[in-house]
Amino acid sequence: MTGIPRIRRNDFGVLAPPALGAWEPTLTVTVVIPAHDRQETLDLTLAALSAQSYPDHLLDVIVVDDGSATPIRLPELVPARTKLIPSPPGGWGRAWAVQAGLDAATGEVVLVLDADMVPHRRHVEAQLRWHHLAPYVVVLGWIDFTAATELPTQERVRQALESEEEGELFPLSPHRHDWAEQIIRDHDGLRSAPSSLATRIHVGATASYPAELLRSIGGLDTSLVLAEDTELGYRLTQAGVVFVPDPESRAWHVGLPTAMRDFQALKRYNDPFVADRVPYRRYLRTDPGRQWLVPYVDATVPAGPYEDVRATVDGLLAGTIPDVRVTVPGPWESLTAERRSPLADPHLDLRLIQANFAGDPRVHLTGPLEGTAPFRLSVPPGWVPSKDTLERLLDHMEQHDLGALCLALEETAQGVTMARLDRTAAQSRAALVAAPDDEWDDLIDALFGLEWLDGQSWGFKRRPAVYPPRKRPVPELVRLAAEHEKKIALYRKRTAALRAELAQLRREAGKNARDAARWREKAETWRREAVRLARAQNRTVLKRAVRKVRALAFPDDSPTREG
Repeated sequence: MTGIPRIRRNDFGVLAPPALGAWEPTLTVTVVIPAHDRQETLDLTLAALSAQSYPDHLLDVIVVDDGSATPIRLPELVPARTKLIPSPPGGWGRAWAVQAGLDAATGEVVLVLDADMVPHRRHVEAQLRWHHLAPYVVVLGWIDFTAATELPTQERVRQALESEEEGELFPLSPHRHDWAEQIIRDHDGLRSAPSSLATRIHVGATASYPAELLRSIGGLDTSLVLAEDTELGYRLTQAGVVFVPDPESRAWHVGLPTAMRDFQALKRYNDPFVADRVPYRRYLRTDPGRQWLVPYVDATVPAGPYEDVRATVDGLLAGTIPDVRVTVPGPWESLTAERRSPLADPHLDLRLIQANFAGDPRVHLTGPLEGTAPFRLSVPPGWVPSKDTLERLLDHMEQHDLGALCLALEETAQGVTMARLDRTAAQSRAALVAAPDDEWDDLIDALFGLEWLDGQSWGFKRRPAVYPPRKRPVPELVRLAAEHEKKIALYRKRTAALRAELAQLRREAGKNARDAARWREKAETWRREAVRLARAQNRTVLKRAVRKVRALAFPDDSPTREG
């Protein structure tokens, strides 16, 4: 065992941070502050840093002047070890300035703090206690916003921190990072957040990183002027980090950020850059015809027989996941330009593979490639996925936040042939915590989860015996005639069906007509009978009336008298 805690997914609950003020720090930290025309708020940031509870001898500060119109100066009240450096030539923007600070930093941890942030007294301590527990956590501070226009002095800020009255420094704005705080609340403080979601709450206004890990992934993307936090959060996820938001690491944000002042304009600007670099944002990649800087899936198909490799690569590129990049590793250096027998070339299959994919930018024969995809797929040549195989596998993997899927394709006397889908973050996490005696798949299972599936039931199958299928091109007139024949046959079938239906209707109509005649005859009979009965009834009534009149007119007459 290496002694490094093993955190499953983003569940940092296995770590037990000490209470603030009740522990002894040992890690050094460099606070990097990028500043562009922020002198007034920067003075307050530095005053607050000068009153931190974290030991002075373990903390230093680097302020990077990012080309301010009026050059930044260090005020009177600053931490003991503070220096000001200019942003180097060749670039500009926040990412460029932060990278310059990272390059100059000497601390084991780098804490990035914007020049409009005023941290509470235990801000640095609260974040650093997590770094003492695990070397792959990224800690995020908690931000309170204020729209105050009348700012306190440096002395007032330091006095408020020393008396632990930081909450009284500014009036609280109703604005918050509601979306980030909602994600945190909905996922048990981010402990139950899935990998693709945890990365979204990375806001760099106050965040701390293991310096070595941050440098290992290349630091910040200095080609970005905005959206650098989103992009960095994505790459940190792929590096295997765990994100820890700490509500006790509070800080004031003086003024409202751009995202709150003009969200739509910021989103319109950021979306193209984010879409190209952050594959998790699937809603930004809706055009299946596009290619992206960082693919969603990096697939590997080892070089083998030409037909096998071509069938597998063709199947991957034709699937419902469009942003797939395929690498075909092989001994490509053996393909020389020397004279050879073209058909008896011992490297003939390699040459055919190279010739077939040389013009397709989605297929690469060598690596490594720029950008880190969140998923890695390996498929043996000759096995072809169905159109939606990869999409269904990714959905399954994301639904359960798994680290790996092993797909058994067939079992022979030589063993099990398998394809495999890996989560890059899981592979990176395992590499960070692995001990020499660890079984790799057991470690992946412990950190994220690993499942075995039947590959053929998920759509993998052997390539056709002849690949690509041999079909002669059909002349245009022949093709059109065949299409018309199909349409005519279809119309004939429909006509026959309609005729049969019409005949049936006629038969039913005839039957109905005969039934109607019988009912009319019965009705006439009933009518005549009714008339007869009515007449008979009328005669009876009339006779009774005559007898009654006679009885009244001739009371002395015998009731039996007639006429």
